[in-house]
Amino acid sequence: VQVHELYSLDKEAMASLAPVHGLIFLFRWRQEKDDRPTVTNYNDYLFFASQMITNACATQAILSILLNRPEIDLGEELTAFKAFTKDFPPDLKGLAISNSELLRRAHNSFARPEPFVAEERRSAKDDDDVYHFISYLPVDGKLYELDGLKAGPICLGDATNEDWLEVVRPLIMKRIEQYSSREIRFNLMAVTADRRERLLREQAVIEKERNMTVGKVQARSGKLPSASELERLAQQHPEPPAMGEVAVDERSLQELLI
Repeated sequence: VQVHELYSLDKEAMASLAPVHGLIFLFRWRQEKDDRPTVTNYNDYLFFASQMITNACATQAILSILLNRPEIDLGEELTAFKAFTKDFPPDLKGLAISNSELLRRAHNSFARPEPFVAEERRSAKDDDDVYHFISYLPVDGKLYELDGLKAGPICLGDATNEDWLEVVRPLIMKRIEQYSSREIRFNLMAVTADRRERLLREQAVIEKERNMTVGKVQARSGKLPSASELERLAQQHPEPPAMGEVAVDERSLQELLI
């Protein structure tokens, strides 16, 4: 996967990064009352861990997305970690994260040199610069906000893998507007599929089609086509059909034979 910093929430910006597995929102944290109810009895379909480490909320926000998106290949160790902690309550899941050697190494390879150990939580003062990361993602037909400082996941309504970005956009904008009178430091990041892998797959398809074309030419003429011949073949190839239409090749049999 990759993490992209977002500068816009419009459709075009999101479409260029598809598929988006989840969003991570960074904001200046304040001790505020939140009356929104949290979900219970979610272990069968949702991974949620309480934040037990004060300096690892970014790592935990990424984990909240990775461990809740079945299309992501977690690898052997993270898959085993998810299975092992599935029935743990949120606080024990948080402790399991702090005791995981794999996660400790990953965190310390990117973070500032601070210990990845559990510390006592403290309340932020008005002049403290305390920043916090939370995750947004769709799971099982619902949109969730996962914040390790809350008692549990917060369900934000119905959402599918296809429309969840439309659902979450006004919610994030509302949250930004709520703080905008006294705070302008926000950051929004998208966890997406690795674009290199997608481009490599597309390249492999193109190379396969090219090799098939070259093979057909060799089988009929016994020689490799020149660059101009390949260009001619590309121009003669019919355009792909529009969505919902059926492709009809109008060339004659003689024209199809090379």
